This record gives sequence, C-alpha cells and structure tokens, in this order.
Amino acid sequence: MIETDGKQYDLEKRTFEFAKRARKFVKILPKSVVNIEDGKQLVRSSGSVGANYIEANESLSKKDFFMRIKICRKEAKESRYWLELIESDNPEKEVLLSEAKELTNIFGAIVRNAK
Repeated sequence: MIETDGKQYDLEKRTFEFAKRARKFVKILPKSVVNIEDGKQLVRSSGSVGANYIEANESLSKKDFFMRIKICRKEAKESRYWLELIESDNPEKEVLLSEAKELTNIFGAIVRNAK
C-alpha cells in the first residue's frame, strides 16, 4: 500500500484497473486506421504500468525497484500521450487521462521521496 495525501492506494489493483479501463475504452473507439494503431499502443503502455509495478514489488534490490518504478512512470506518461492522440469525445477519455496523470505523479513521488 502506498499512502498519498493521507489516502492509501493499492497500486497493483489501481494499475490493473487502469489497464482494464483502457482496454474497454479502446473497444468502443470509432474504427479508423489512426484509432486502431493508437489504441494498440495505449493497450500496451497501460498494461505495462501495472506489469512493471508488480516487477518492482518483486525486485531483488533497491536499484532494480527504482528502475522499475521509473519505467512505471514512463509508461503512464506514454499512456497519456496515446490518449491525447486518440480521436474521441467519449468522457472516459478524460477519466483515463486524469488517472494516467495521477499515476505519473505517484510514481514520480516514489522516486523523489526515496532519494
């Protein structure tokens, strides 16, 4: 559990839910060449956030842990990038953008607070 602003978060669960929501969102996108390609990238990066967080929790050293957390931050930022490119006026896009930003900030704070 990570505590931020007095709130506790189960980041494994939260990152899993982020990836699931991203997949649901991609499934309902208007089918265009651009959305299909950007959607594929979003699915990859959103899933990678959680997968790398699991790897971080199983790391054998602090150095490995922080490398994985930095990758989590990078993948969350990349998810924001793909979301911004996707052509959709679905309100779920804004929810996902907000969550990607929050995850980026959380992983950034983990790295900063450890130094």
